[in-house]
Amino acid sequence: MSALSDQLVTFAILAYLVAMISHAVEFALGNARKVAVAAPDRELVGAGVGGPGGPLDQPVVSAVTRPDRSADRAVLAGRIAAGLTALAAALHLGAVVTRGLAAERMPWGNMYEFVLTVTWTGAAAWLVVLWKQPSLRRLGLFLTLVMVLLLAFAELKLYVQVVPLMPALQSYWFVIHVSTIIFASGIFLLGVVPAAAYLMRAGWERGKRSFPYTLARRLPAAAGLERLTFTLHAFAFPIFTFAVIAGAIWAEAAWGRAWGWDPKETWAFISWVVYAGYLHARATPSVRRNVATWIAVVGFLTMLMNLFGVNFFFTGLHSYAGVN
Repeated sequence: MSALSDQLVTFAILAYLVAMISHAVEFALGNARKVAVAAPDRELVGAGVGGPGGPLDQPVVSAVTRPDRSADRAVLAGRIAAGLTALAAALHLGAVVTRGLAAERMPWGNMYEFVLTVTWTGAAAWLVVLWKQPSLRRLGLFLTLVMVLLLAFAELKLYVQVVPLMPALQSYWFVIHVSTIIFASGIFLLGVVPAAAYLMRAGWERGKRSFPYTLARRLPAAAGLERLTFTLHAFAFPIFTFAVIAGAIWAEAAWGRAWGWDPKETWAFISWVVYAGYLHARATPSVRRNVATWIAVVGFLTMLMNLFGVNFFFTGLHSYAGVN
């Protein structure tokens, strides 16, 4: 099962990569356009304006439009990309499940397994968003890029063999705390994609034509991206709050104290404060939407610090990452 999980992760990365390339093709081909072609205006000919017996004795030619074939290719590439993303997510899920079967436990016992599950949660949430709002499909280019980078990093730098769960983690609170952290983190991972896209698109709509704003000219409208950013964060924040509270309860039972400012606890608190600040700013009319969105991006950076920075550079009671 462990070997099968490793193979499925490899296939999932390849599927995400091909999906990303297909999205890039869709992105490059651009919006549906129409081109002018010459065609006889039969209504005018029938009225005697042109054609045999008409004043000019010639058919009247008028400009009509037809769809540019590149638009059809863009739609096809986008549909292929969406299908490949769904295939990648299925392979990804298979990797998570087989990893858990191999370990005979929930597959969240180390940093590699955590990243594997968080990224799948983000991909699954994206498929739900895409099903609800197909017009946002071009965001898939950035989502699949994130999937490829995180999964490749996990395979190259975080991978560890399947081992039993550490005794300190053998508690029902492990399932409650870690599962909710994973779910919230996956939604935050997805949420940063429309947040970054909104910042670029809003700049483009304000007339900025330098990099990276030029990447946004074929993205959906800024208002829709901003609404999606808010919806995802508003959904994930209460779950993240519950996860932090559950962690404190578990700490009280395991270590005799609910909070000790351990590095992971500290950065979890920082992330909570930043995301709470985003939601407060988003609900405050005097705060501009781009300012609030920047706070959401900073919130995700604090999550990355908690995941990677704390595990690599700090030592504390939460040192269960399984990396050196």
